[in-house]
Amino acid sequence: MKTKNKQLAQIPKLPGVYIMRDGIGNIVYIGKAKSLKDRILSYFNADINSKAATIITVMHKIDYILCTSEREALIIERQLINKVKPYFNSMWKDDKSYPYIKFSIKEDFPRLTFTRKKIKDESLYFGPYPQIFYIKKLVRWLVKLFKIRPCKLNIVESSLPEEKKVKSCLYYHTEMCFAPCLGKIISKDYKEKIKNVELFLNGKFKKLEDEWKTQMFNLSQNLRYEEAIEIRDRLYALQNISERVMISEITQDEINQSVQRADSINELKNILGLKSQPAIIEGFDNSNIQGTNAVASMVRFQNGIADNKNYRRFKIKTVFGADDFASMREVVFRRYSSLIRKNEKMPDLILIDGGKGQLGAAVSALEELQLQIPIISLAKKNEEIFLPTKDNPLVLSRHSAALRLLQSVRDEAHRFAINYHRKLRSKEFGV
Repeated sequence: MKTKNKQLAQIPKLPGVYIMRDGIGNIVYIGKAKSLKDRILSYFNADINSKAATIITVMHKIDYILCTSEREALIIERQLINKVKPYFNSMWKDDKSYPYIKFSIKEDFPRLTFTRKKIKDESLYFGPYPQIFYIKKLVRWLVKLFKIRPCKLNIVESSLPEEKKVKSCLYYHTEMCFAPCLGKIISKDYKEKIKNVELFLNGKFKKLEDEWKTQMFNLSQNLRYEEAIEIRDRLYALQNISERVMISEITQDEINQSVQRADSINELKNILGLKSQPAIIEGFDNSNIQGTNAVASMVRFQNGIADNKNYRRFKIKTVFGADDFASMREVVFRRYSSLIRKNEKMPDLILIDGGKGQLGAAVSALEELQLQIPIISLAKKNEEIFLPTKDNPLVLSRHSAALRLLQSVRDEAHRFAINYHRKLRSKEFGV
């Protein structure tokens, strides 16, 4: 919390435009303010059922642009909204119903569910929230954190279900639920254990943090270490949630670049007919001189930005002489067999530097690994894009945002491979 408060304190009380982003960098809301500091602070003190609180549930980062006047802020805000069309700015222009979190406190063993209807049934409702993806993710996290029963059974303490119907429940056997259906806990104790859910959903993080610290200390003093560890893990999770927002000042040029990156990713998705946005692109290139010191590189771009920490370089091990096709097949196989072993995230798109031959070699490696990742190649001579399923290459306008993105990935992979090759040759000659 200290980190966030320090950042908030540094925001100037000047006119400007603020840009709110989700966890992967997508712009979800754009607004203007006469005083940036006052306006941004208001989001953290908003009523739980307000629009501001709805945005807070998905926001991970706030950027802002300083303006000379409120009028300039209005103009820039309009331009950016028309260009980017953020989710929340569009959402509140229609009359769709959006989901609430429902906390059924009147049940003997309350549950957390989501619903699009707010009715008078003595339950507590929080929201509405914007997208079903976010609300489902939040409910799953809370159910796991507080060990709330996830089933839809109507469990009444005075009339529990037959044991044979519930004894095989996975949540009970993995200790992810207190198992009220099997009489393992009474209603009073169950409600005591999950009472902090309401504090969490009301944004009372500080009160909840203090309460858990006291509980953890008391449990440790009484040598109840397993329970103390459980509270400690809750504290870690809570601190991660409450300190997630980053705030920084950005310029108009930086915003324009962000918009251009979003445009290029959307255009690439449409041109290639991809099912989802190619947010993560990995590019490959080979380098050798007359077959010596053969190496290859892989670079990763995330949301159109070079992700240097995830670059990889390879010494060719199974190919002798200058064989670009075989070298490409080797490095693609090595890269994705490694991701499979480590159970790490695959890219949304693979880009190969070269023509049909290099692409075919890479596709062969993916087929052996039984992976279905969208893959293309980009030939430098005429900037032709080759696809595995098409005989003729795709040629885009030189002004295409999608082409510029692919060129950036290809050129960076080439630079990285050349640098590695030069480094090995320098060592070979003792330079």
